[in-house]
Amino acid sequence: MAKRVLTKEALALEDRLVWLNRTSKVVKGGRRFGFAALVVVGDRQGVVGFGLGKAAEANIAIAKGVEAAKKNLYRIPLRRTTIPHAVSVKYEATRLVLRPAAPGTGLIAGGAVRAVLEVLGVQDVLAKVIGSSNPHNVVRATFKALMELEDAASIAQRRNISLQKVFHGTYEADSGTSNAGTK
Repeated sequence: MAKRVLTKEALALEDRLVWLNRTSKVVKGGRRFGFAALVVVGDRQGVVGFGLGKAAEANIAIAKGVEAAKKNLYRIPLRRTTIPHAVSVKYEATRLVLRPAAPGTGLIAGGAVRAVLEVLGVQDVLAKVIGSSNPHNVVRATFKALMELEDAASIAQRRNISLQKVFHGTYEADSGTSNAGTK
């Protein structure tokens, strides 16, 4: 499971702008423009966070987004250069599928999912966004999927079995028979 990271740790974080939206408000003297920036930060070693910043100028909005993201960091379990297992989630109208890939496959993802996974440090994964491609929903769906990831050690501890049985699927039932070879 993903764990929240305290910002007191000295992390070398890289930030990535996912989406910059210009808004306008019509007032008596004309239009007033504002900006909203969706930003992700990560250390490329399993720590990632996202934040939203709003301001009258774009660079201030991005800076606010980076600060918000640094307050919202999570440590995600990774397996070498990919994710530990496949996961599929739904957030609002966005469905997201993340699957681990063999080393050398590359990051097969687009847009907001790619930005999150790059700053996380994932190099080999297959991702597909189905439905709404709204960057806010896609980032939240990606984080929801990452929160569902578990490493093999935590699965073994939760099931009260050895780590080898998690990888080989030789979990023995109470009767003492192995169901690994049955169809």
